[in-house]
Amino acid sequence: MISELSIKISSDKETPASFEIEELNDFFSDKTVDDLLQWGHNTFGNEIVAGTAFGSSGLVILHRLFELGLPIKVFCLDTNLLFNETYSLWKKIEKQFGIEIETVSPILTLTGQSALIGDSLWSKDADKCCHLRKVLPLKKYLTNKKAWISGLRRSQSSARSKIEKIEWDAINNTYKLNPLADWSAEKVWEYIHAYKLPYNQLHDDGYPSIGCIPCTSPAQDPSNERSGRWANLEKTECGIHFRGVESRKK
Repeated sequence: MISELSIKISSDKETPASFEIEELNDFFSDKTVDDLLQWGHNTFGNEIVAGTAFGSSGLVILHRLFELGLPIKVFCLDTNLLFNETYSLWKKIEKQFGIEIETVSPILTLTGQSALIGDSLWSKDADKCCHLRKVLPLKKYLTNKKAWISGLRRSQSSARSKIEKIEWDAINNTYKLNPLADWSAEKVWEYIHAYKLPYNQLHDDGYPSIGCIPCTSPAQDPSNERSGRWANLEKTECGIHFRGVESRKK
């Protein structure tokens, strides 16, 4: 059954029938991260990519791709507002894994955005800023891709609590694989320490989730990994995974 579904999925880039996704998720419910990554590569070939923001979950996925020797292209959405610690980790990962991580940038530079819309857009309209600097660049980048891999986990937030390992990304018209969907934060960090992987030093300073400098602060609620993102705003997602009401706190 899986081989049949794989052939059908890889044949074109159209919205799949829901039962196909359900059957795939049933099959992969008790399978490993490696199983899903290998299937993704076998199914989509060079038309699958892996996105990373160099968070803890992303490091696990990058390491598994490295260990498996899968030639899946890795990219990062660089808003030009990332922490110096993030850029430093970026270089370390490239050197350690012997890869080049593709930079996906917004059309507008920060100077151009300020000239066109005004300074510090993130403080006036965070949703619009995210849309310009992350949502639109990702959509453009994925135009000729059939699938992408993310580090989403159900345990990260209520908005992510129902994600599946394989989903149809209607925003970008691609399949999305979430290999760590059923992992806890504890399991992620056990893995990182077990393999002695480099990680963002801001994690040690109370930042469980790290994004752009203006919109990231130490976690307000230690039990909520994303409580330090967009502090004091009714917003928990940038929009590349969820949009509309799904990007708002429940």
